[in-house]
Formats: sequence, C-alpha cells, structure tokens
Amino acid sequence: MSYRPIAFAGRSSIEQVEESTDFAPKFDDRGLITAVTTDADSGELLMQGYMNAEALMLTIRTGEAHYYSRSRQVLWHKGATSGLTQKVEELLIDDDQDCIWLRVNVAGGASCHVGYRSCFYRRVPVGEEVAADNENVALQFTDTEKVFDPEEVYGDAPNPTIL
Repeated sequence: MSYRPIAFAGRSSIEQVEESTDFAPKFDDRGLITAVTTDADSGELLMQGYMNAEALMLTIRTGEAHYYSRSRQVLWHKGATSGLTQKVEELLIDDDQDCIWLRVNVAGGASCHVGYRSCFYRRVPVGEEVAADNENVALQFTDTEKVFDPEEVYGDAPNPTIL
C-alpha cells in the first residue's frame, strides 16, 4: 500500500509550536521522536519507542502504530510478525512537539516482545527499599505471567533489541 507523504509544518516560533494548530514535530539529530504508548482503556504504560517521519506518517495514515527500530535501523510495523498490532485510538503530541503519546488497543493483549503485556514488567526499588550497604539494586518483577511465548512467535532468532 502506498501513501503520499504527510507535510509537517516548519517550526517558525515558540508561539507557533506551542499555541497554533500547526503540526510541527521536532525530530532529534538522528531524525527520531520519542513515542510513549499506553493502553487506551486502562491507561497502563505499555512501551516507549521512537518514530522517524515515515513511521509517524504511516501511523497517522493507517491508524496502526509504526516505529523506528534504532538497533535494527529499520521501520517497524508493531505486530507485523507477532499479530499483536496496536490500533491507535488517540495520538497526542506534547507542548513543544518533541514527544508523541499513543493511546492504543492491542490485538492479542501484549506489547512486549519478551511476552509480557507491557514492556515495563519490572520495578526498581527506591528509598528505604534499598539496603544502605548494597551497591547492586535488584529489579523486582511486577508481572510474572507472559501473554505469549516469544519462541513460538519469533523462533530462536536473537533478540534484535538488545545489542
């Protein structure tokens, strides 16, 4: 399927970026913008990723989340391999237009390639939870049941996000 590129507005002033209806996303020096993704119904944080201009355009045009994989250096249609696509219910941008917030419904109920519902399945203890004499901090699992088996979905391919 081919789509005409979406024309993003140029950034001309703080007022234009913060107070107008111009969609003028600010991509970083690598051409990327941060994208935070939450469940549209519960508000649960599912993942954080990046989009380049093409991924953002495809997300807007198709209504399904597309990202840019920094480790693989490729455009990535979320769920194209696993079937766990993210249908965008709402796409928001922050005040200075350098961060995207996607509110999505996830087909299959999981967004994490490790098999958990959310990519945020461990917590870091803080404050009094951390022993004063211990330099190493142990992560604590907040989710212990996987929604799917990554080996069944992706095979024994090496994890492309950990390099």
